[in-house]
Amino acid sequence: MSQEIIRYAVDADGIATLTIDYPGKTMNVIDQAFMDSLDAGIARLVADPAVKGGIITSGKEAFVAGADLVTMEENLDGMAEDSIQAMFEKYASLSRVYRRVETCGKPLVAAINGIAMGGGFELCLACHHRVMADAPGVVVGLPEVQVGLVPGAGGTQRLPRLVGVSAALPWLLEGKSADAATALKAGLVHETVAPDQLMAAAKRWLLDAPKAVQPWDEKGFKIPGGGPLDPRVAPAFVVGNAMVQANTYHNLPAPLAIQSCVYEGSLLPIDKGLRIESKYLLQTAQLSPVSRSMIRTLFINKSKAEKGLHRPAGFAPFKCAKLGMIGAGMMGGGISLNAAQRGIQVVLIDRDLEAAERGKAYAAKALAKQVQRGRMTQDKADAILSRIRPSTDYDLLRDADMVVEAVFEDRAIKAEVTKKLDAVLPPSCVLATNTSALPITLLAQASSRPDRFIGLHFFSPADRMPLVEVIRGKATSDATLAQALDFVGQLKKTPIVVNDSRGFFTSRFIGAFVDDAIGMVAEGINPALIDNCARHCGMPVGPLAITDELSIELSVHAGESQKKEFPESYKEGRSVPVLKRLYELGRLGRKNGKGFYDYDTESGGKRLWTGLAELYSRRAIQPSPLDLKQRILYVQAVEAARAMEEGVLLNPADGDVGAILGVGYPAYTGGPFCFIDGVGLKAFVAEADRLADLFGEQLRPPLLLRDMAELGQTFYGKTARPVAAALS
Repeated sequence: MSQEIIRYAVDADGIATLTIDYPGKTMNVIDQAFMDSLDAGIARLVADPAVKGGIITSGKEAFVAGADLVTMEENLDGMAEDSIQAMFEKYASLSRVYRRVETCGKPLVAAINGIAMGGGFELCLACHHRVMADAPGVVVGLPEVQVGLVPGAGGTQRLPRLVGVSAALPWLLEGKSADAATALKAGLVHETVAPDQLMAAAKRWLLDAPKAVQPWDEKGFKIPGGGPLDPRVAPAFVVGNAMVQANTYHNLPAPLAIQSCVYEGSLLPIDKGLRIESKYLLQTAQLSPVSRSMIRTLFINKSKAEKGLHRPAGFAPFKCAKLGMIGAGMMGGGISLNAAQRGIQVVLIDRDLEAAERGKAYAAKALAKQVQRGRMTQDKADAILSRIRPSTDYDLLRDADMVVEAVFEDRAIKAEVTKKLDAVLPPSCVLATNTSALPITLLAQASSRPDRFIGLHFFSPADRMPLVEVIRGKATSDATLAQALDFVGQLKKTPIVVNDSRGFFTSRFIGAFVDDAIGMVAEGINPALIDNCARHCGMPVGPLAITDELSIELSVHAGESQKKEFPESYKEGRSVPVLKRLYELGRLGRKNGKGFYDYDTESGGKRLWTGLAELYSRRAIQPSPLDLKQRILYVQAVEAARAMEEGVLLNPADGDVGAILGVGYPAYTGGPFCFIDGVGLKAFVAEADRLADLFGEQLRPPLLLRDMAELGQTFYGKTARPVAAALS
């Protein structure tokens, strides 16, 4: 083999140690080379009569992080032409290796010194004994369901046989991880010890001459608590199926596949059960677009963005020591808290000290909750809070490394703040404006140094939302972009980078959904049908409910501001007449207890306002729920394609990551571009045309999609459309 992934050594007591230490990688991951190395190590252990047993451990801080999803994603296209049988054999390969581990005839113990997730923990389950280091950050779990997969190396078969069906299902269906104490209590491991005692404990177990047979391979084995047909267990599947579908609306195949694996496999001997598991792994990984899309966006594209996908080369790494935060509202308070948590000194400025202090109070309240829940010590909370200095004095920013301005979305107010900042900021300092829609190039006109001006669109609440949309203006320099991306990375957030345009990407993307949905009310479509269909197709909140939450009053004022700022290009949305009508009736949203919904302040409940039916007569025949769900998904995907066609987006990865992490496009789709690929370009164009004929031109696919369909192109994979090389 070209490289040694698992080191093999035997001590004087006849104990072999297999140390997983993948060269050139920060984490041990599972790929073909790993499987070959493990297979060779087990064969070597078995062949040596002097070896009594073996310890499997890691030479890195983590044990095994799981499958190499990047390699897995690359292999998906490569297997597309394989027969079902050939694909099945490939997907079952890791499971076969682990089966050889537990049936090799010699006892093996997993010495879990770090994180062991997915296939890493499945390797531990295949060992005859598990000892886990009791230390912060050492966790085990089977998180495959979170990327649309089934645990495919024995997890759905060994865990129920180990702890019982009912106890195993939550670990499999929720993808939770367990620290040492939790894992021991749940029966996931046999022992927990201090890290420096780990290898000694593993060896001690082996020297006691244990049996090299798993419980499920012994004659007469019965699953703890009963099998799936046992009256004590069977209800778990009935209730479980109902709960899975209630939570996923049939959009996620993995949870149901996991339940099927456990149910069917637990009725059979372990070897048959493992083949059933491999079948469901193949179905979820290869034959359904859901897992491929989720892996591509939530793991691969997200990781690429965080590792500097768009960072210009040739600039030294930047680290912010002092941040100027202008505007101490909820957004400014959230950004300040986030920065202070990362060790950055923050000067929080507002028009008066009282307003600035309110911004710090936001941080204090959030930290107090952490302390109250036992997630943070009071000393640590105090240290974070001490880094935030409320003020009105711009002179305090003369040595700032970075400034974020988050004042009211008004061009004149932002220009006034920009001029004040230009007078004090050092030449190296980047000025970032937090805006959701105003063009960066236009705002930069107020600055004497537009090359150091950039847009950073944070999402509310800024201390918790993971995405930042980085908007490059026409004058923004490469150095400024590099510095801004390093700052976003320092905050531990995920950046997407887009070109300048009114609404950028995320605002126009979610705007297309909300505008079209509110327009449906005027069409006479039942409001309950609108919000319920949105939730059933995977949106976290219905469009009418989210408009109430954000405030109808705010939506109306934002529209009027856009019309005032951009009279020549402003185009009134389909939602505007509906919103204005509600606003004129004093229905401002949740803030005053009445909007599209009526709110009960005592119970906290809500119900749709019956008066909507009087304002907008209902259609006698309502559209089918299927058509409405398609309309909701397609109107956003079509808008994403328009943003790509116009050069606002230059990479589908930015659109997919931004859509899911920023504005809640259903994760199972992988984002709009994965969704289009999953449907197929020709089929997507045909369906979009059908929907446009039914509901309006906002659903008509742009020329870009028609051309791609004609050329046989996709957004990802072997037939991917070429991506623009650089940002403008």
